Amino acid sequence: MEYLVQYGVFLAQTITIVAAIAVILILIVGMRHKSQGQKGEIQVISLSEKHEETVQMMQGALMNPAEQKMWQKKQKQEERIKRKKEKIAAKQEHKEGAELPHLISTDATSVSNEQSKSKESQKKLESDQSTVTSESKTAIDDNNHKRIFVIDFDGSMDAGEVSSLREEITAILSVAKSQDTVIIRLTSPGGVVHGYGLAASQLARIKNANINLVACVDKVAASGGYMMACVADKIIAAPFAILGSIGVVAQVPNFNRFLKKNEIDVELHTAGAYKRTLTLFGENTEEGREKFRQELNETHELFKRFVIEKRPSLDIESVATGEHWYGIQALEKGLVDEIATSDDYLGKLYQDHKVLKIKYVMKKRMAERVTRSASKAIIDSVMSIWQNNQKPQI
Repeated sequence: MEYLVQYGVFLAQTITIVAAIAVILILIVGMRHKSQGQKGEIQVISLSEKHEETVQMMQGALMNPAEQKMWQKKQKQEERIKRKKEKIAAKQEHKEGAELPHLISTDATSVSNEQSKSKESQKKLESDQSTVTSESKTAIDDNNHKRIFVIDFDGSMDAGEVSSLREEITAILSVAKSQDTVIIRLTSPGGVVHGYGLAASQLARIKNANINLVACVDKVAASGGYMMACVADKIIAAPFAILGSIGVVAQVPNFNRFLKKNEIDVELHTAGAYKRTLTLFGENTEEGREKFRQELNETHELFKRFVIEKRPSLDIESVATGEHWYGIQALEKGLVDEIATSDDYLGKLYQDHKVLKIKYVMKKRMAERVTRSASKAIIDSVMSIWQNNQKPQI
């Protein structure tokens, strides 16, 4: 009797888990259909300003009240100077670089002719001219500051994130100049060939526009992830990031023997000898298996050709074995160019560059946000039931 009770409890928990998973899948499918008609927007976040705010906050926290007062006064003065420079830079946007100095010089000559009898006035005018010209030049230099555009790619198996990636790259290319740089912070264990092939092609658009591209890998860029990374002019990896896995894998379960045992027939009709090589339910042939392996090898050859084209110094045969390596080992094999985290690399750029993060964000409706919260609550409940069921009971 006790056994039946325990079995009943287990059965109820199992049914609950299956039902919860079904509900989650229905909700996810519903959200995807709704999101297809939604529009997204590009967000631009100044990482330089965030970094500067953090530095100022930390500096202020380490000062005593008197030092803070003096420091805040100095900050206000610097802010006024900065706004003045920005104002001058805005006026210069619609003029050629040398136009303002030329006009000032012309005005100076005119005023000098009018006031030729007053040497003191002429000296003052020349001094003012020098000051304005200097400020204008500084403002122009600031306006032409090298810019860094940062994008993030956290790839899934189907590389669905490429839909956001293409929007971000399109936005960057609409304003980027040859002296700018794009940094992609890349995380992906790889996935479907066509998905990551498209993602790599999106990154190639940056290279085709003659803009420098840097890939930073903090955790993993394997298989399709490395296919994306090798497009970059430079690959930077954390010491224990996982890279490589230049190989192709596929597996297909087959239920044919089970179906035969239960006297279930499956009919598969094709036009073309190799329309289907391996199937889930039919009886697979050795000819079909050989063709399937041939297709895998052809895909592997394309993968190797793509990598060696991007990184010609690689000994491709020694690294295209499907193995992966940690960052330090990858550096020795030529898979990466430098060992550092993305934080270290960006930290060196804040001083002399304007660093902007570009992100494409889908607008979420209230119903979608509520559905997501509900889905998370269901998943947490299911996991709790599952974990409790695994514990010894008395």
